[in-house]
Amino acid sequence: MCHYCGCREIPLIKEFIAEHESVTDAAGGALRALDSGDQGLAVELVDRMGRELRAHWQGEEQGLFAVMGGDEEYAGYIDALVAEHRELAAFLDRVDLGRAEDVVRLREAVDELHHHIAKEEDGLFPASLTALSGDEWDRSMTAWRTAHPDAPGDLGR
Repeated sequence: MCHYCGCREIPLIKEFIAEHESVTDAAGGALRALDSGDQGLAVELVDRMGRELRAHWQGEEQGLFAVMGGDEEYAGYIDALVAEHRELAAFLDRVDLGRAEDVVRLREAVDELHHHIAKEEDGLFPASLTALSGDEWDRSMTAWRTAHPDAPGDLGR
């Protein structure tokens, strides 16, 4: 994980990273629950992952991704990230942890999620520092707030 460019100090990026950490904590907890035979807890944690990811994706896609995706330099990269969002969402919508093949797929999905997060945190987020204007940051933060209406904080306002 990059700590050199300073993007982690941008309030919006901090929020995205905190969401990544919360979701990966839930994912790891779900896998540990499955390993210990606690399917009920695993289901709760996978449900939490889905809820948190949907709000997170809405904030990303309607904000930062929409703004940066208008630039040809980033459009293909962002399109691939959105496709990964859709693939994981489709899986989470139908996952049945009582099925062995879905448990295997969940383990793969969690690994893929870690790679996806690295593409955002080590690629797109640092690029946003130089790619976005003040108005584009404002638009991105507004989209995040819309996706998280009950969130405390002001994202640097």
